Amino acid sequence: MLPQLLASGLSIGSIYALIALAMVLLYKTSEVPNFAQGDMGMVCAFAAYTFLATYKLPFGWALAGMLAVAMLLGVVFEFVFIRRAKKPTILNMIIMTLGFQLMLFGFAGWTWGADQRHFPFPISDIDAIHLGPVVVSQLNLVTIITALVLMGALFAFFRFTKLGVAMKATQQNAMAARINGIRTKRILAFTFGISSVIGAVAAMLVAPITTLDPTLMWDPLLKGFAAAVLGGMTSLPGAALGGYLLGIIENLFGAYVSLEFKSVVAFLLIIVVLWFRPSGLFARHYVRKV
Repeated sequence: MLPQLLASGLSIGSIYALIALAMVLLYKTSEVPNFAQGDMGMVCAFAAYTFLATYKLPFGWALAGMLAVAMLLGVVFEFVFIRRAKKPTILNMIIMTLGFQLMLFGFAGWTWGADQRHFPFPISDIDAIHLGPVVVSQLNLVTIITALVLMGALFAFFRFTKLGVAMKATQQNAMAARINGIRTKRILAFTFGISSVIGAVAAMLVAPITTLDPTLMWDPLLKGFAAAVLGGMTSLPGAALGGYLLGIIENLFGAYVSLEFKSVVAFLLIIVVLWFRPSGLFARHYVRKV
């Protein structure tokens, strides 16, 4: 039973890890958690649904269209809302992300309605693959592989490309990066776009498991934020590991302790981590001395 629980935990943890990565990526750049991340992914999932169900596009073309919509949505959010703010405080920025989240929620309800829909994903959640004593659905296996490939591509992008290095420099010190000729505003807009793309992929993996509706990403967003806090809001590898840890711990808690209180685990972990390790399990904790 334990290997099966671990495999299921890795699957849902992959989704939490992607959302945590998207949030940490923006937090490292702007120092603001983007609480509109979930609904940005939800709108992109609805866009993919429209491409598939209404326009009858092949899945590959629908996926490409969804990623383009996600990139555009992230860039527009940064350009129209974030960049135009005059000397915003962190609290103001958080309120802006919450306001944008409500705008997207209302837009989705107005455009697609509140009805629950089945997302036409080409891989079934019923067909299973036997890996020794573990039985994994094809969708869960694809979720794990997709998350690992996307994370590997993201880390390689930061390590081996000039744009990735420019993003890291902007995250570390925007003023110094600007002095050295890096166009930090464009980098910030691109970061919002990349974060939106990661969130859209997570939403597309969540939609076949549940149903597609405007509340699709509310619970995964909270769990992804909990994973980011668990791993460390300034550490991309920590965010990924935090997502997997949360998925496994949540599954084990539901199986051995209480299924009814399974959803509470994420928030209990936040409290415990903030008590003993305010910077997260995998991020460095700095103490300012005066």
